[in-house]
Amino acid sequence: MDPLPSSTTSEPRSGSGIACRHTFEGSVITLWGDVDALLREPASEAMASLAARPAPAPVIVDARDVTFIDSSGVAFILQVFVLGEETGSPVLLREPSAAVMEVLEMVGISERLPVVGSAKVPA
Repeated sequence: MDPLPSSTTSEPRSGSGIACRHTFEGSVITLWGDVDALLREPASEAMASLAARPAPAPVIVDARDVTFIDSSGVAFILQVFVLGEETGSPVLLREPSAAVMEVLEMVGISERLPVVGSAKVPA
């Protein structure tokens, strides 16, 4: 399932945010900008939206436009994966930016998350 092909661009986004949308094929959570504790409310809304789905369906976490991520952003991504395990929904992390991959590698979980098309971490 890939309801948002990599070549598709949506309307330009400014600032930072977390958004969740559902399709017939599954759900897409999009992260952009600085994903940190200031996004607590949109993160909670996205999790509530995922949890309210009537049946398990695939989830894609699109992190290609993340410029910074802190521990609360990593915790959000992990919560999405845990919810997927609990509900039987496969979750993929799609095209995480170098900033995301660097932090995931630093905390030792990059190898545990299914990633599609990751950015290279600068040497």
